[in-house]
Amino acid sequence: MGEKGNKTKQRIRRQAYQLFAEKGFQAVTMTDICEKTGMSRGGLYRYYSGTGQIFSEILAEEYVIADRIEKGERASVILEDMLAAIKAEILDRAASLSLAIYEYANLGNEDFFEQVHEKAKKRWMSLLEYGIETGDFKVVDTDQVSDLILYYYQGLRMWSRVIFFDEQAAEHYARSVRQLVLK
Repeated sequence: MGEKGNKTKQRIRRQAYQLFAEKGFQAVTMTDICEKTGMSRGGLYRYYSGTGQIFSEILAEEYVIADRIEKGERASVILEDMLAAIKAEILDRAASLSLAIYEYANLGNEDFFEQVHEKAKKRWMSLLEYGIETGDFKVVDTDQVSDLILYYYQGLRMWSRVIFFDEQAAEHYARSVRQLVLK
């Protein structure tokens, strides 16, 4: 697929993300996505076979750090960028995919979520290992700390759908992660 097609798919995912955050997974139809994107049904089906495929791609997108590590960026800088993105997600209650994720998982997609979780864990472990190697981070059990970081974050995201978290709660998360890993 060419650059134009990739940009179109990215636009579809961005618009669909908003719908899934607002309505959950099961309530969103391809017609809803057509209306939101301004695309015809045929145009949308050219790129995606259904809402499940779009949602899977949204969830599979990840914060890329491998290229930043390869370039030799400081681990503490990468960490701060990741924490800033996470804090923004925690505070953006309207953009929470928690309900949609729960619905999608209950449709028999548990294996997919295990894969998403494993990728996220490997990403955190690689950052932690890099930070330890470069001296930015304390020597920690990267497996254990990755679990703590991910489960704490996932819990906040899930609960942010029903409980209002303010800036202080989001900062508590970031401060806890910093205390775990920074020297």
